[in-house]
Amino acid sequence: MGQLSNRLQRLAPSATLAMSQKSAEMKAQGIDVINMSVGEPDFNTPDHIKEAAKEAVDQNYSRYSPVPGYPELRKAIVKKLKQENGLDYTPAEILVSNGAKQSVCNTVMALVNPGEEVIIPAPYWVSYPQMALLAGGKPVVVEATFEQDFKMTPQQLEAAITPQTRLLILCSPSNPTGSVYNKEELRALADVILKHDDLYVLADEIYEHINYVGRHESIAQFPGMKERTIVVNGVSKAYAMTGWRIGYIAAPEWIVKGCNKLQGQYTSGPCSVSQKAAQAAYEESQQCVEEMRQAFERRRDLIVSLAKDIPGLEVNVPQGAFYLFPKCASFYGSTTPDGQVIQNSTDLAMYLLQEAHVATVGGDAFGDPACFRMSYATSDDNIREAMRRIKEGLAKLRK
Repeated sequence: MGQLSNRLQRLAPSATLAMSQKSAEMKAQGIDVINMSVGEPDFNTPDHIKEAAKEAVDQNYSRYSPVPGYPELRKAIVKKLKQENGLDYTPAEILVSNGAKQSVCNTVMALVNPGEEVIIPAPYWVSYPQMALLAGGKPVVVEATFEQDFKMTPQQLEAAITPQTRLLILCSPSNPTGSVYNKEELRALADVILKHDDLYVLADEIYEHINYVGRHESIAQFPGMKERTIVVNGVSKAYAMTGWRIGYIAAPEWIVKGCNKLQGQYTSGPCSVSQKAAQAAYEESQQCVEEMRQAFERRRDLIVSLAKDIPGLEVNVPQGAFYLFPKCASFYGSTTPDGQVIQNSTDLAMYLLQEAHVATVGGDAFGDPACFRMSYATSDDNIREAMRRIKEGLAKLRK
């Protein structure tokens, strides 16, 4: 067998996608699995957005689009950032990509040199450290624990910064925890960042609209921070458009130009029809966003109350996104009915899949081995049934 590149040897596969695939395989065998492993709204894309896509097909939007995205879409994003976030950008400071995931990777590849450090608060989205490794950078993980509501403190940030630090990746509302940084917390982090030249922050705001505490706050709003911030956002979560693959960065023009150069070499512009759909998402009524947000909030309340009723789980109340990240370490060292020992959260997630037929993801993959992640982007009935199965499954474990 041949040898893959060293670059690939450094990468770990996505644990989220792996669990989702396992649950799909079990479903294919006729097993009734409830999949709470993948971060995807269960709603359909709103009709007015689908209509815009159909119209784009009929109007022959079938040719290559400009690498940074259609000017009309970039203008719509500029308007959104002004109206919703109070941030002033020009279309030249916007780059549209094939999903926010590419936007994050573009930014890391454009800014981080081999050996430079990327600060990543844990729990983190599984791909952040892998993208830093792909760029030849060094992920520096800062543990933000359950007890501090999974939020990094300014003191922790300051202690992690070295002369090699190039980038901080901050996700709020957070995947996998649902934690949301408020304005004061962001201001305190911004004060630390501004003390260090050549330190940038990638603000992943993809869950902006799935927020249960009021207005979303962006770290780019503070004086001096817009020049240091790469805002990443997109249509996937707020508009239930995961498969359309449209994300963007809003950043200083020199960074946008760098990402544009990179994107021009390995994907070019994003899907033409998806861009027209995204334009409609931003320009037309936002009522659908609020309706989905309310549904997620109701589900959040439901899953939190059911999880708190399970002996052995410690549960915080997520303020955004659609994940619960309960602490499950009390089950480590337990024995399953067939004699297996649960050593860690990955073992626990596998046990829940096989015994309770609920797909979750172990916290090891997110940098917090004491917890596991459940996505509640599914129906109320599925949530009730999944939590019933998890409760029963965990009750069968013996210390």
